[in-house]
Amino acid sequence: MASICILLILTVPVISIGNAATEDFPNVKCKKETLGLYGRESLLECVVETPYDDTTIRWITWIKASRIVLDVVDKKVIAQEPGYWYDPPSSWTGRRMTVYLRINKTEVKHGGPYEVKVLTDRGHCTDSTTLQVTAKYQKPTITEAKNSNNGRTLVCESGGGFPKGKLLWFDGHKELISSPPMETNQSGNGLFHLRSMLTVGGGSSEANYSCRVFNFSGGREHETHFPVLDSAETQELGQNEGPNLNTKIVAPLVVIGSLIVGLLLLILYRRRSQMARRQSTAPLMGGHLQVPTEDNGGVGASHDP
Repeated sequence: MASICILLILTVPVISIGNAATEDFPNVKCKKETLGLYGRESLLECVVETPYDDTTIRWITWIKASRIVLDVVDKKVIAQEPGYWYDPPSSWTGRRMTVYLRINKTEVKHGGPYEVKVLTDRGHCTDSTTLQVTAKYQKPTITEAKNSNNGRTLVCESGGGFPKGKLLWFDGHKELISSPPMETNQSGNGLFHLRSMLTVGGGSSEANYSCRVFNFSGGREHETHFPVLDSAETQELGQNEGPNLNTKIVAPLVVIGSLIVGLLLLILYRRRSQMARRQSTAPLMGGHLQVPTEDNGGVGASHDP
């Protein structure tokens, strides 16, 4: 909506000058759209422009859905709805003055069109703007369930996003043309929860499925991969896991047992070697040498004739 300016005092001389007088009116211009992140602070801005340095703002009113959410008269807050905060203008007097509406913690309900009305001592101006609230979706989770046809069903879920996004399934890098329908639920806070179920059969022996969540503008936010094996291959893999698992457990035990036995044998061998050495050195260390004499009949003994 284009800004509207009204002269406060209408007189006959004004009519005589025609459209030339409209150039002296103050004017307010707002950004047509402001992006607000859910849970974060949002700030709506509008600029009041006038050719006179002494133009002064008297009244600022912010309106949403025919409700006054903020009303300020002569720098005093007259009305203020919960969730909205008053930020003083950049200046109350001058050629260019910026007026604000601050939302401390943005929620889905804060989104939508707003109207601002500014009354100055030289005229009254109106313009509009829109707050677009967005919230990022959580990373999808994929769970698996068996169905009655001996098939397998993958369930992808993602929530906490706004506006409504979509879930798409991919086989590798290729989007599945027959993507299943998506269930959408909106919670009390306005955020969306998305859910999609994909039934997979025994087409290929192995597939790497992924579920991606896209925001309202088509931008991809998150992706989750889920490898799927064919049922026959899965059964074969399950049968082979038993022997392989036993082998993986027994092999280390055999190695450890061999090391223990070898260590015991080494200790026993060392003990026997030490005992043998002690026995061989005992006569030298603790015994007495006997020298052959005539009494014991040793060699070299002399005999009387």
